[in-house]
Amino acid sequence: MKLIVLGSGTSDGVPVIGCDCPVCRSPDGLNKRTRASLYILGNAGERLVIDTGPEFRFQALRAGITRLDAVLLTHAHADHLHGLDDVRPLCREIPLPLYANDPTLAEMRERFSYIFMETQRGGGKPRIMPLPAREPFRIGCLTISPVPVKHGDLDILGWKISEGNGDETTVGGEVPAHAAVYLTDTSSIPAASLEAIRRPDILIIGSLRERPHATHFSFNEALSAAAGMEARRVYLTHLSHNHLHGQIEDYCRLFQGNHNLIDTPMAPAYDGLELDL
Repeated sequence: MKLIVLGSGTSDGVPVIGCDCPVCRSPDGLNKRTRASLYILGNAGERLVIDTGPEFRFQALRAGITRLDAVLLTHAHADHLHGLDDVRPLCREIPLPLYANDPTLAEMRERFSYIFMETQRGGGKPRIMPLPAREPFRIGCLTISPVPVKHGDLDILGWKISEGNGDETTVGGEVPAHAAVYLTDTSSIPAASLEAIRRPDILIIGSLRERPHATHFSFNEALSAAAGMEARRVYLTHLSHNHLHGQIEDYCRLFQGNHNLIDTPMAPAYDGLELDL
């Protein structure tokens, strides 16, 4: 399985419109952060994307996406949803399954109501098949498990993706080998969800900035959560313009040293980052 970070930025993206801070003015490509999204390529040819933000068209072209088996949504905020129309070329022949929790599906249907209305025939809208994500399900050799987490007061989903023979279809218990967990926009993880995602091979977790925030993990909170679940590799995403890429790397190294985690890679994600399991 391969993971490609399509976008690693927060809701404004980086650079932020009208901002002249050092991060937004940085010429370093590692500091250019489009809205958070992840592309998953299974070894049997499965193709999934988590979240379709406003830059999804650009991200899909850059990553060479030519088809999708499903879209997985974390929640319906604009920076995670508003590129949905750009899946249109990928679902002209077969409706594209879209998985989310019930509140996200309801908000998606309202915001993109034209998709589900009887209109003239033609290629003017995507063919979407909304499906509630309440239990693990399989696409090819991938087991996809919704992971309920909190985004402030909002109930949203993280996602666990594992590759195997089907023995890992229950939510409880230890994550099997070759499993990735994606948690963005997270401010707390319920105990049941935490138990379900212990020891992932790769954890990509939202972490807005060093200072605390009401609805997002800080660097320390995200890395502490990662350490608590014994993640084997950790990457921070949904990053703001408060810190240069190198400064976040320094923070991660300091956290590793202070918590005796030198053998656990911890680093900021960046747009285009490729990870192999």
